[in-house]
Amino acid sequence: MGATGAAEPLRSVLWVKQQRCTVSLEPARALLRWWRSPGPGPGAPGADVCSLPVSEVITVEEADTHGKHSNSGRWQKMEKPYAFTVHCVKRARHHRWKWAQVTFWSMEEQLCQLWLQTLRELLQGLTSRPKRLLVFINPFGGQGRGERVYERKVAPLFSLASVTTHVIITEHPNQAKEALYEMDLDGYDGVVCVGGDGMFSEVLHGLIGRTQRSAGVDQNHPRATLVPSSLRIGIIPAGSTDCVCYSTVGTIDAETSALHIIVGDSLAMDVSSVHHGSTLLRYSVSLLGYGFYGDLIKDSEKKRWMGLIRYDFSGVKTFLSHHYYEGTVSFLPAQHTVGSPRDRKACRAGCFVCRQSKQQLEEEQKKALYGLENAEEVEEWQVVCGKFLAINATNMSCACPRSPRGLSPAAHLGDGSSDLILIRKCSRFNFLRFLVRHTNQCDQFDFTFVEVYRVKKFQFTSKPVEDGDKDLREHGKQRFGPLCSDSPDCCCSGSRGAWNCDGELLHSPALEVRVHCQLVRLFARGIEENSKQESQS
Repeated sequence: MGATGAAEPLRSVLWVKQQRCTVSLEPARALLRWWRSPGPGPGAPGADVCSLPVSEVITVEEADTHGKHSNSGRWQKMEKPYAFTVHCVKRARHHRWKWAQVTFWSMEEQLCQLWLQTLRELLQGLTSRPKRLLVFINPFGGQGRGERVYERKVAPLFSLASVTTHVIITEHPNQAKEALYEMDLDGYDGVVCVGGDGMFSEVLHGLIGRTQRSAGVDQNHPRATLVPSSLRIGIIPAGSTDCVCYSTVGTIDAETSALHIIVGDSLAMDVSSVHHGSTLLRYSVSLLGYGFYGDLIKDSEKKRWMGLIRYDFSGVKTFLSHHYYEGTVSFLPAQHTVGSPRDRKACRAGCFVCRQSKQQLEEEQKKALYGLENAEEVEEWQVVCGKFLAINATNMSCACPRSPRGLSPAAHLGDGSSDLILIRKCSRFNFLRFLVRHTNQCDQFDFTFVEVYRVKKFQFTSKPVEDGDKDLREHGKQRFGPLCSDSPDCCCSGSRGAWNCDGELLHSPALEVRVHCQLVRLFARGIEENSKQESQS
């Protein structure tokens, strides 16, 4: 047995699954390890060592030695065996986390108590873990499974980890946003939303708006410097797409998300503010899309009675209609970033690009603050005019199960930039080739009609419909009249389009978009590079 202090290593011989093991705890490294004894130790050739970071331990508790474990033959030979169970995270395939249990046995009661005390002291020192959470559940989103998912998969884990919750089941749209503006949030360590991307957007708008109001910041000012919220947001996926969860965790599994919340993971994420003149329209974290994706969401809103299949139907209809829109895009390149949209360097846990880009952006801001230079005067705005099938701005990859790499595979969550993707007017066949590449490993930007830029601000102004465009309108109606009988103006190439802002419609001919670097934090750590790490048995 090792030293008794929590600050010094602890090593003992214990039993694990009827195997005699050497168990080691190194507080300095916050690492619990065990291996068969006698046998080769850590670092030796052929060593079979199980490792568990203390940060991924959910809780530890005394085991019931008179329960089901006591019936195995080896324990029957022991007189009054003592045991403790470590509840922890176990990695599974496809970035999933599972709740696992490992029970350690000993003949010495004092030894078990020492291990329990030492592990509990280490867990108490993990100050990033939430103790009290505010939970919003959308009972209508997706397939109406939010309550069931929370009660079956999430609540038991929160209870096990001694996380107390205040649960609110929403009854109408924007209830979560309104509640966050009015509630006393003192004492809460975070806000959890159970639902889809729409539910997350409600919580996002509520937290950002509440924070700016408390700080005296005018959100309607396009150049306002927004204040980050001190509360993290947890996402329990129970919607139809769950794009934000998939792009930040790598899977849409409720148990995985709950475990990330419990262990207190933290991931900083960019947020874009969308203004029209001096009015804030919305905040965006995933997709701001004009043209194809705007028309798709606009059409699908009229067909909610169809359920989730409406997205497929509207997608086919929008593709066949083949609208294009004429306008002008002005943007300020994100020269502070260390990556590019086509470098194939995906954003992953502990991302170097996000960390380095934020540092360089802070240096730019300091120079501007002290009057050394004005970043916007040094950098030149670029202008692109033309006819576009789609204009997309993504703050993240926008990956989802249908498109595992997303709309912009190399977009980063916290680098203070957005990937601006311009798809110029082209044939249906070429546009189909572009869309298909979102589902495979090919470079979707490798087309002459596709341009992609990494920006920190951009503006868009659509060209007004003029009399000279009537022939385009009539041509569109004649060719696809049956598709457009419910909305005559939706199929005319000269009509004014709509914006898809994280799944919500925006009707504005002119927008100004600005990226706010790492404005919010999630209970996540980013997608891990190698999900098959060494795990405990």
